[in-house]
Amino acid sequence: MNNNKIRKTALITGATRGIGYEFTKLFARDSYDLVLVARSKNKLKEIQEDFGKKYNIDIIIIAKDLSATNAAINIFNEIEEKQIEIDVLVNNAGIGDFELFNNEKLLKISQIMQINIVALTELTKLFLKGMVDRKEGKILNVSSMAAFQPGPYMAVYYASKAYVQSFSEAVASELKGTGVTVTTLCPGPTKSGFQHEVRSEGSNLSRLNLLSSSEDVAKYGYKALQAGKEVAIPGFVNASLFKTAKIIPRKTTIQIVKKLQELNRKKILINN
Repeated sequence: MNNNKIRKTALITGATRGIGYEFTKLFARDSYDLVLVARSKNKLKEIQEDFGKKYNIDIIIIAKDLSATNAAINIFNEIEEKQIEIDVLVNNAGIGDFELFNNEKLLKISQIMQINIVALTELTKLFLKGMVDRKEGKILNVSSMAAFQPGPYMAVYYASKAYVQSFSEAVASELKGTGVTVTTLCPGPTKSGFQHEVRSEGSNLSRLNLLSSSEDVAKYGYKALQAGKEVAIPGFVNASLFKTAKIIPRKTTIQIVKKLQELNRKKILINN
């Protein structure tokens, strides 16, 4: 790893697929050294070999399941031992599920909360101090359009993203004037491994090819991060929905989301 700080270093979680993989490409193209975190060591090695040679950068890989207790502190300690300074932290890893809360497995609920909330919060806390001390740094937390309303059939996932949104905006406010910024990226439905994860590949959005591309979402988030923007909502439709949701009564919004999710659930059950 580059110890003389000629290049900056970005840490990206969930780096092997979807939006995280696209972030990895963007940082590599801009000559950042990388610390990549994901569950699959084999996929991480492939990226390390490919991008390391292609872009002439140093890449450290950490195969870690962020749903495990103490995953964040173990990652931080490993990086500290290697004496690597993290200039940019991208908390991209996240999981969800598509199920009635009453029928959801407790283990799945715990995993969603651990990855989407606990690991994200702990990684932000652990790497933030160094950034503030150096008076320079950037953090990007991947939230979702789901953050702005409750989500029947994905209750824990929607709630976890509401946490990410509130937490990130609060910390961003606290950091004004420190030289460190926090950007929250709020994509709508996106082509990534997430649809497979939540078993929603048969939904109307998926079948009609109405999902945003991971590449476009990552590019939008990357520009917003570099500009120090606090909240980034990619796409005109998503931005319009966000503004509309502000004026619609919350009870009505919940019913709309519930009806849409019920329609998607029927389509998924039919196609499966």
